[in-house]
Amino acid sequence: MERSDILRAVAMVILMAVFVATLSYIHRSPAPRTLSDVPAVSTPDDLSVELRRCRALGPQDAEDPHCQAVWEENRARFFGRPARPLLPQAASATPSTTNVK
Repeated sequence: MERSDILRAVAMVILMAVFVATLSYIHRSPAPRTLSDVPAVSTPDDLSVELRRCRALGPQDAEDPHCQAVWEENRARFFGRPARPLLPQAASATPSTTNVK
């Protein structure tokens, strides 16, 4: 055997060892998740409370301006825009008219 044949065989053994090590790393089982890795359940915010209230109103009150604002804020929060907190309202407010000249 020549020296080049020995080097080629050693290189192939090294490559096969790297290949086997890579496969064993890829297929190893993940470590069990600890309790600190689990996301905490968030407390409901004012917007969630208002969404539940508007959902309970039903389709007859779909034109409620406060509920329309709440749904718009929910869409803003869903699409990543910051949602401003809304204060809870017990009854729907009627729009006030102002005299602008």
